[in-house]
Amino acid sequence: MPDQMEYLTKEKYDELIKELEQLKTEKRKEIAEHLEYAKSLGDISENAEYHEARTEQANVEDRISKLESLLKSANIVSETDHKGKVEVGSKVVVKRGDSMETYKIVGSEEVDISAGKLSITSPLGSDMLDKKKGETFFCKTPKGVTECKIISIE
Repeated sequence: MPDQMEYLTKEKYDELIKELEQLKTEKRKEIAEHLEYAKSLGDISENAEYHEARTEQANVEDRISKLESLLKSANIVSETDHKGKVEVGSKVVVKRGDSMETYKIVGSEEVDISAGKLSITSPLGSDMLDKKKGETFFCKTPKGVTECKIISIE
C-alpha cells in the first residue's frame, strides 16, 4: 500500500522527530538491557519477563516503523497565508445552527477536539475544505445534515 500524504505542522513534525530519536536510542537500549536481564534468569520458554520484554520490543519497533513512514510522507503546512480558503493549518470560525465554533484544521496525527484541532479527514473538516469566508455548506452529522457557514478564516 502506498504511503498516504500526512499533513503536519512544523511543531508536530519536530515532536515526532524527537520521539523517533528517543525510541531509536534510549528506548532500544533500555529494552536490550531488560532482555539481557530476563535471559539471565534462565529458561526463556517460561520466562514472563523475557516475553514481556519481547512484546515491548515489538511495540517499539512497530512505532519506529510507523513514525519513519509518517515522517517520510509528511507535508509540513504553514500556519499563514491560506489564500482565503479553508485548508490544513487554517483557523476557522464556523456557524453550525445557533452556535459558533472555532477549529484549527490539522492532519490526522494532530487531532485534539478538546483543543479545537479538527482533522482534515473528519466529516466536518473534509466538508469545509476549500470553502471561503461567507460560504455556506452542509455537513452530515449523526443527528442528520446540518447547515454550516464559514464566518472567518485565519
